[in-house]
Amino acid sequence: MPSRTKTDVIDAADTRMQGFPPEPASQVTLANWQDPPNQRWAFRHMREIIPTHPIPAGTARPLPVRPSALGHVTVSRLDGSAGTVDDVVRDTWTDALLVVHDGQLVEERYLSGMTATTPHLLMSVSKSIVGCVAGALVEDGLLSPDQPASSYVPEIAGSGYAGATVRHLLDMRTGVRFREAYTVPDAEVRVMERSMGWRPSQVSDPVGAYAYLTTIGTEGPHGDQFTYRSADTDMLGWVCERASGTRMADLVSERIWVPMGAEQDAEITCDAVGSAIHDGGISATARDLARFGQLLLDDGRAGTTQVIPEKWLDDSLNPDPDVRAAFASSENEPVLPGGWYRNQFWFVPGSTGDVRLCLGIHGQMVHVDRATRTVAVKLSSWPEAQNGAYLIDTVRAFGAVGAHLAGVSADDASGRRVG
Repeated sequence: MPSRTKTDVIDAADTRMQGFPPEPASQVTLANWQDPPNQRWAFRHMREIIPTHPIPAGTARPLPVRPSALGHVTVSRLDGSAGTVDDVVRDTWTDALLVVHDGQLVEERYLSGMTATTPHLLMSVSKSIVGCVAGALVEDGLLSPDQPASSYVPEIAGSGYAGATVRHLLDMRTGVRFREAYTVPDAEVRVMERSMGWRPSQVSDPVGAYAYLTTIGTEGPHGDQFTYRSADTDMLGWVCERASGTRMADLVSERIWVPMGAEQDAEITCDAVGSAIHDGGISATARDLARFGQLLLDDGRAGTTQVIPEKWLDDSLNPDPDVRAAFASSENEPVLPGGWYRNQFWFVPGSTGDVRLCLGIHGQMVHVDRATRTVAVKLSSWPEAQNGAYLIDTVRAFGAVGAHLAGVSADDASGRRVG
């Protein structure tokens, strides 16, 4: 009997939830939706698993199409082999792949039933969207990065967040005790998931994400090294809601989705008491995610409309040396050498300029390369939450694609310094 290929395994997930009712072995539930092979179905059907708030769109902004063959573009992979973009797409559990160059859609692929109108869970790409909402509130004078988070949310005054500023939240430099260890069942990230309704709750769990945030303890001083903590984004989202008097779904709609010209409504999961899950709960189409990437590339403008403050994006791209030093001393430096984290964005250096990344576990990515005027989007269903080889191969593939489209040396723009 011939061996099963990775594509065969991926396609097997498409039999999930078939039937009236589905057979028990094929059911995707709150208890198993994050486990392979269920992710592919689950990431496209979040509203059927967890309650969601709608993020309404308005009038769609056109996305001009200029097809270009990119699958043959060569990629220097992490294992030392020479591959192609097609190889990376095939080997990294891709659900959708889009590339926009000079504002035109040049590549668009959907796999295993995914379509242009299918919403897909963005995981922590959601963080970058929330960070842009925060930037808009700062621009309007409703939020100050220098103020303590507790000045907006007094309920956290007795928690590990006491003394943390909004800036600490934006850059994930709080000193709270929170392990982002996805393979450790009792890690704080898993307890928070139970509280926010992403996993079945236990009797001792706080009810709701915000209730959980008030229980977080202290590990060290605020403002020290960068440590990736999803709880910081959930705290930031809570602060944004209090500062504006508006729930996050409506903030994203009013501040980002409608003015940028999204084509489809998005959605964000909410917990048992109706609070949004800011750190990873947004679902959207790949095309609208490409529009968001183009917004970042165009200094926050959609046409003549300034959607995201330009100085907010510039501050992220050109941070103080202290921001880079905080990253250099973290566990992320070996994976993304020379990078940094600012305002809920990742950055990695390239020979012709720095690349802005929005990243989510299980393979979600927006890659914004100013040097080559390229935006690339990848939505995926990696079996595991994190995979360094998949991440680096994708970043290198997008760098090579940008170089090809811009007609520059692949050595200049392929992201070879990454990994």
